[in-house]
Amino acid sequence: MSYRQSGLSRPRSSRPSFGGGRSFGGGNRGGGRGNRFMPKSGNINPARYVNAATQAVNQEEVVSEHQFSDFGLDPRILANITAHGYTTPTEIQDKGIPVVMSGKDFVGIANTGTGKTAAFLLPFMNKLLLDDKQGVLIIVPTRELATQIADEFIDLAKGLPLTMAVCVGGMNIETQIRNVRKDPHFVIGTPGRLKDLINRRAYHPEMYTNIVLDEVDRMLDIGFIHDIQFIISYLPAEKHSCFFSATITRDAEMIMHTLLKDPAIVNVKRHETNAHIDQNVIRIQPGQQKIEVLFSLLQQEEFERVIVFGRTKHGINKLEEVLSTRGIRVSSIHGNKSQNARQYALDQFKKGRTRALLATDVAARGIDIPNVSHVINFDEPASYDDYIHRIGRTGRAGKIGKALTFLG
Repeated sequence: MSYRQSGLSRPRSSRPSFGGGRSFGGGNRGGGRGNRFMPKSGNINPARYVNAATQAVNQEEVVSEHQFSDFGLDPRILANITAHGYTTPTEIQDKGIPVVMSGKDFVGIANTGTGKTAAFLLPFMNKLLLDDKQGVLIIVPTRELATQIADEFIDLAKGLPLTMAVCVGGMNIETQIRNVRKDPHFVIGTPGRLKDLINRRAYHPEMYTNIVLDEVDRMLDIGFIHDIQFIISYLPAEKHSCFFSATITRDAEMIMHTLLKDPAIVNVKRHETNAHIDQNVIRIQPGQQKIEVLFSLLQQEEFERVIVFGRTKHGINKLEEVLSTRGIRVSSIHGNKSQNARQYALDQFKKGRTRALLATDVAARGIDIPNVSHVINFDEPASYDDYIHRIGRTGRAGKIGKALTFLG
């Protein structure tokens, strides 16, 4: 898609005991260098961290009303769907794709891992095959989610005359400027980087008449509301919009009213948390250090693929240093790492080359890693919603998962 094709000119735009104690470093003020790992006091009732798993096979089965061939998708897209390994639409795809194909604005209330990405990529890919004089802007909260969507796009658009650019922080902006100036059909980006590109007059969202906001509640949680509003202000008046979120807060409703016109709303979120995640707490006893407890756990065979969540970037760096020195193969991701470093860490973890992935909440959403055996909350989460998103990295695809939260 180019500006010449569209007929428009470029616009100007301005271990441990289960079931009280001290934290890593002894827990007393000035009690040793381990205090650098101390989290803020939790404000969540510890009872909410304890829940016995139920059998995953007892989940309610949702029967799709459609097959992918029922949606009127281009045969080339259908061939890529089959090659990608998709067989039957998920619930959000089954209910959402026909709506988006019809051109109606859409709200999907769904958790990560429900198939949301294909629910919007497939109909918009089809739309642009019919008319490439338009574009699709996909706004997401994290670099990792942007990369995942881009990877899925590459698979689903194989052999199609559709182009794509990823615009996220932590990557060379000059390269991204060159890419967006080629007017790609799909732009996938994080709010902060997109705003920067708009301010530099490199990216012009006025040309993009289709917009997707994914993981909206997460974007709002991490403070992107003003950036989102800024980007929306540059969009054309007539646009086709999709909005995906696990929860609808007051701020999310405000964005919805600004962006959407008479949307179809589909809610496929069934449970507050996965019933097949075995949740428990580990109370750090007087005289114990959290890092010693974590080290003991990671030496056990059953802890084969673990995500450890901490509050701060500095704390994650120190955990990585200590555990690596003791011979535990770990990798880490947080906001101060470059995108290449974050992607390398994720790849090492996915391939089983590291036993644990240490992460701040940047990894709580949008990362789909199979067969995570445990989630460990080394530091308590700031909110119960954050807790739900963290533990959702295990127990996926109907498997039993385990989540442990350190207290004390």
